[in-house]
Amino acid sequence: MARYRDAVCKLCRREKIKLFLKGDRCYSEKCALDKKPYAPGQHGPTARRAKTSEFGIQLREKQKVKRLYGMLEKQFRLTYEKAASRRGKTGENLLIMLEQRLDNTVFRMGFARSLAEARQLVKHSHIEMNGRKCNIPSAQVGKNDVLCVREKSRAIALVKEASESAARKGLIPAWLSVDHNALSGKVVDEPKRDQIAVPIQEQLIVELYSR
Repeated sequence: MARYRDAVCKLCRREKIKLFLKGDRCYSEKCALDKKPYAPGQHGPTARRAKTSEFGIQLREKQKVKRLYGMLEKQFRLTYEKAASRRGKTGENLLIMLEQRLDNTVFRMGFARSLAEARQLVKHSHIEMNGRKCNIPSAQVGKNDVLCVREKSRAIALVKEASESAARKGLIPAWLSVDHNALSGKVVDEPKRDQIAVPIQEQLIVELYSR
């Protein structure tokens, strides 16, 4: 599967918001957005930006969400189409489906410091879902699913450090229950819109794809 391989800090600078793509670095004074709060490129500091059109605003919102969840256009569009085919509000369905991706759920449980790390854990078969190995980052988790780090992978230093940091910060969302000592967690409910603590205006994405 194709994936973005360039520097990720410039994505935050382009969207003018922290996407937390570098884990703990994003919380520190080394954060690129804090040091250079303008668009990347040689003209970034002095560029005069024209007034953004309605289409431009919608496009930037879509790009922000794609980058926040580490997806490219084709996969994001397919996810949107699945969300549109479900009952309820398309925008909310989209965010719920993105939150319920396996790689994102592993990240939210605190087993990795960033979404990229979580995806790598999944792809390298370090994660079990309901007692079975699952190495598909886009797999959807559901209510009562149990995720855990495989027994032979629990000694990985990065996993232990990430879990200890998550336990200290207490940032686990309410729709998840996590045992940091056992490196396991359970999906106790489907995420609700007010539990998705990301600055997204999903209606703009629906308007963009509805053009």
